[in-house]
Amino acid sequence: MPSNRMTVLLPFAIVTLIWGSTWIVIRDQLGTVPPSWSVTYRFLIAGLTMLAYARYRGDRIVLDARGWAFAAALAVLQFCLNFNFVYRAEEHITSGLVAVVFALLLVPNAILGRIFLGQQLGPRLLVGSVVAMAGVALLFVHQARVDPNGPAESLIGIGITMLGVLAASTANILQGTQTAKRYPMVPMLGVAMLIGAAVDAAIAWSLTGPPVIELRLSYLFGLAYLGVVASAVAFTLYFGVLRIIGAAKAAYSSVIVPVIAMLLSTLFEGYRWSPLPAAGAALAMIGLVIALSGNKPPSASKPAR
Repeated sequence: MPSNRMTVLLPFAIVTLIWGSTWIVIRDQLGTVPPSWSVTYRFLIAGLTMLAYARYRGDRIVLDARGWAFAAALAVLQFCLNFNFVYRAEEHITSGLVAVVFALLLVPNAILGRIFLGQQLGPRLLVGSVVAMAGVALLFVHQARVDPNGPAESLIGIGITMLGVLAASTANILQGTQTAKRYPMVPMLGVAMLIGAAVDAAIAWSLTGPPVIELRLSYLFGLAYLGVVASAVAFTLYFGVLRIIGAAKAAYSSVIVPVIAMLLSTLFEGYRWSPLPAAGAALAMIGLVIALSGNKPPSASKPAR
């Protein structure tokens, strides 16, 4: 039992740490390069990395018509709409506020998982969700207060972020279906990422014109980090966990991500804690412990061999 639990907790912790760091990196990506081109480069790198890893593992990269349709749907929802919305949201509000709003992923994941996957919402999950969302509310109030962009810009940024949340949640539910489990995850994600990069490129070209690249070292290193670590590595781990514990519990990574982002901001940006965000972070952590404790993963969510 402890070893089984570690197969969930270890990748869950790694994903949370990685995605908690991405908000600062994404902020540095904005400026010279239009957001859609940055997203395109990110998933081009990620897709090529995934397919290279699939070839190294000996996974067959062969999809039937249903597999291609699934890859295309995942590409548009997760690797196109979700990230284009997130990058654009950070043009209107702070990365911290985007991270906090994205913590609401827990809600549609739980609802859609119940409707489409039949995943039960046990009492611990419900109690933990209420506690965690109270923490998110405190973090939201704090970030909204300190956001320098004004109420109009904040509402625009929050609205754009919510569109990203809905796209990501739908993609999460797709990963919990039996169709997803019919195909090896690594090559499927690689193909979906490359399809997503192609759609991102079409959007970028139509909105902003030909490709733009910035040769600044921090931009290039950030792009490599987002493509390889935050995409190829993190999504493989995250979707693996999602297939075991379900979409609602997996979404708790988004609840802890803003806390990690604030801790990193404390180390690298001089962020100073006040009682409100401290209380919010504490409640989010308590909610996580309650929700993820004492419940066995549903057998329907186990990955197919």
